[in-house]
Amino acid sequence: MLFSSITFLYAFLPAVLLLYFAVPRKFKNFILLLVSLVFYGWGEPKYIIVMVASIIVGYITGLLAGSFRKNEKMGMAKLMVILSVVIDLGILIFFKYTNFFISNFNKLTGSTAKLLDIALPLGISFYTFQILSYTIDVYRGEVEPQKNIIDLAAYITLFPQLIAGPIVRYQTIEKQLKERKESTDLFASGVLRFVAGLGKKVLIANTVGEIYETLMAVPKDEATAAMYWLASFAFSFQIYFDFSGYSDMAIGLGRMFGFEFLENFRHPYTSKSITEFWRRWHISLSTWFKDYVYIPLGGNRCKKGRMFFNIFVVWLLTGFWHGAEWNFIIWGLYYFVILMIEKSFLLKVLEKLPKAVQHIYSLFLINLGWVIFANDSLPQLGRTLSRMFGFAGLSGWNKETTFYLLSYLAIFIIAAIGSTRLVKATRDKIVYWKYDKLYTVLTVIFILVVMTLATAGLASDSFNPFLYFRF
Repeated sequence: MLFSSITFLYAFLPAVLLLYFAVPRKFKNFILLLVSLVFYGWGEPKYIIVMVASIIVGYITGLLAGSFRKNEKMGMAKLMVILSVVIDLGILIFFKYTNFFISNFNKLTGSTAKLLDIALPLGISFYTFQILSYTIDVYRGEVEPQKNIIDLAAYITLFPQLIAGPIVRYQTIEKQLKERKESTDLFASGVLRFVAGLGKKVLIANTVGEIYETLMAVPKDEATAAMYWLASFAFSFQIYFDFSGYSDMAIGLGRMFGFEFLENFRHPYTSKSITEFWRRWHISLSTWFKDYVYIPLGGNRCKKGRMFFNIFVVWLLTGFWHGAEWNFIIWGLYYFVILMIEKSFLLKVLEKLPKAVQHIYSLFLINLGWVIFANDSLPQLGRTLSRMFGFAGLSGWNKETTFYLLSYLAIFIIAAIGSTRLVKATRDKIVYWKYDKLYTVLTVIFILVVMTLATAGLASDSFNPFLYFRF
């Protein structure tokens, strides 16, 4: 079930809110678990058993690791964590990467081994990482093991963040599971955040996503290099507004139920370097790899060569986490190379350049990264890059390119403004100057307009994918 669907907006969510606020507090986590399983099973009920199995493994190994730690049997506690990692990662690898390995084995050896008839369970990459962070944190003594399996399962399956994140650490909401306090102000801010995310997704991401599909479908004899660049800009906007819109909706929904999730995006397209970009993009994933892979490997507290190796491992895994295709691995290694160059000397050079040059540098490399990300076969990636950079015999520009540019210019400008701090800065100024009535009126108008336009768009069965659902 998509957040951006008529069923969710006007049936599932209202029913869940009514049920949640109608029951006594001691039953609220059970209700959240129940409705989250319904939400997850709406499209793929058979994979509920996979998620439940992972939860049970996390629950048992977490309890045992905590018990062994309490009794100072750290070797046994470590064994429990290793068991959790092996089983949960094993489940993830089986569903997500088995066919990738079989396919590449066949290509290398000429074998004809059959691919398995399995689909990727929704959200498995996200909830697996949440379970692993929980068991590892129990072993480290950073959180207490959760003895109530309902509460632990409610945390892992919490439907606002179940399918596509953000990756919520147990330590972030450990106290909230038992002591959260729902309030009118928190609920209202949640509604506003959810509607803002819905607007990002339906009104901007879906629109530029259709533009991307349209431009990529132009026949080669009619296409120009500029069209492929326009398509790349469209995809860059699509993935940002799609994913950050989902994160906004998740954070907003969390607030409606009394939870405070950490931010997942901080205007990443305003970055002045790739290093800064990865501090602002998908923050929950980058911090997960930092805390559970990079630092345990030694982080930057070692010789330069070892530090580079640690970063290489992180970015290899980051690319592979996103998908079982070579383009994702290349995408991860692409960022590894750039970050190594920046760490070695380029950051110091960039600091001496005008800010405009720093932004152009960052946006060019980010956009090129999304080209790698979007083309999930190597031949397709090669064709796209050759056409963008003038190696495929295409003209640079024609009158059709002008037509497309003028047709899409307005939404590109809206997307560009929306990806900056301008909207937030304007809102903050209204709040700072205490224009309470104006802020209230503008908020109500904003919610009504976005909900009306989004509903109209969704009712027409228009283009409505969620890019990160496949991860």
